[in-house]
Amino acid sequence: MSRRYPLMAIGHPLDRAAVNDWNPLTSLFVKVCGLRTERDVDTAVEAGADAIGFVFAESPRQVDADTARRLVRRVPEHVLTVAVFRNQSLGEVRALSSAAGVGAVQLHGSEGRDYYDILRQDDVVLIRGAAFREPIPQYGDMGEDMLLLDAPTPGAGVPWNWAQFGSSTDKWLLAGGLTPDNVGEAIAATKPFGVDVSSGVEVSRGVKDPALITSFIKAARAQV
Repeated sequence: MSRRYPLMAIGHPLDRAAVNDWNPLTSLFVKVCGLRTERDVDTAVEAGADAIGFVFAESPRQVDADTARRLVRRVPEHVLTVAVFRNQSLGEVRALSSAAGVGAVQLHGSEGRDYYDILRQDDVVLIRGAAFREPIPQYGDMGEDMLLLDAPTPGAGVPWNWAQFGSSTDKWLLAGGLTPDNVGEAIAATKPFGVDVSSGVEVSRGVKDPALITSFIKAARAQV
């Protein structure tokens, strides 16, 4: 694998401390979400993804805890594994993320600060997913380690006016309508901490294309 890891040698865990120390000027953070098969997980890892997401919320990409755990075991510890939830009970989130053995939890619902504070006790990286709308979500409002800024209609896979947000030095991931063809333009316009893709590397809803995964990561890396 030719991918550079500036903060840690391969084999060292990508945990909260590593995320906090990450320097996007030397290595853009790239997350591929909604993976369900061994082939897709292996492709993302080999192409140099920094994080891989498994969806536990209702979705065509949804997986159960047993499937996620089997896939997590294929992922080296220098790649962050993420369990994605939306408006699910705290007990369910803690139980499923623990059963899957992931290193991060991503929340896309209306969870409040108390909810995040309790999850921080589990020593997982916390990612807050929020739609781009007024008032503009601000990094750190819920004590999250990363803010994922999605399209005004999350999950639609439709590009949005990324330049509305502008650039920021905060730890935020750009998402929503990104593809291998437009991710370079999006990065240049917003200079994010990282990017997140799901539908933009699919041939049909919920079905990933290994060639698109590889092309997306290559195009994103070309901007740094």
